[in-house]
Amino acid sequence: MDWSRPSQCIGQMSSCAVPVAPAPPALKDLPKVAGDLKSELEGFSSSKLKNAETQEKIVLPSAEDVAQEKTHNALIAGVENFNSSSLKRTDTKEKIVLPNAQDLAAEKTEKALIEGIAKFDPAKLKHTETQEKNPLPDKDAVQQEKTHQNLLSGVEHFDKTTMKHAQTSEKIILPNTEVIEQEKAQSNLLSGIENFDSTKLKHAETQEKNPLPTKEVIDQEKSA
Repeated sequence: MDWSRPSQCIGQMSSCAVPVAPAPPALKDLPKVAGDLKSELEGFSSSKLKNAETQEKIVLPSAEDVAQEKTHNALIAGVENFNSSSLKRTDTKEKIVLPNAQDLAAEKTEKALIEGIAKFDPAKLKHTETQEKNPLPDKDAVQQEKTHQNLLSGVEHFDKTTMKHAQTSEKIILPNTEVIEQEKAQSNLLSGIENFDSTKLKHAETQEKNPLPTKEVIDQEKSA
């Protein structure tokens, strides 16, 4: 139905069709609710609700946020209100830098190499035969290899049944008299050093003697 021309429908009420309301869904098409949830919804009492106050918080921007916003707005305003008539005409100068002697030499070498590869004549190649050399090991290397293989074979195929039972005897050797006396002397020495009483020391004065040489020693030194 075209609702853009309501006047025509009003004037021709007999010919305009009235929209019919959609039919309610069938009971089988309605969503199913779990039994425990249904019983909770039926037994729900609004008197159990508690009053809660909504607190609206308005967070003011910081000084940095305000400064950034001002800078952003000023940048956008400058771009929108930019006057292109204030631009000055400039001429672009194209500079061609010539290569130096080293660049020219490198380029010539590269070109010559590429041309040599492109124009290479494989007919000029000479036939060569590859000789594969497999030197045999000497006598010492063969003997070492045999010894190594025999050792590995002996370890892998060792028969444990050929082993004999052995009992380990633990021997404790006691020190003799001289060792005991030395140990006692060392213990007494350490004990005397640790328990030494420094109050038993006596005061002693050190006398420094510097004897002068005799006449004979002086004469001998002169004659030397």
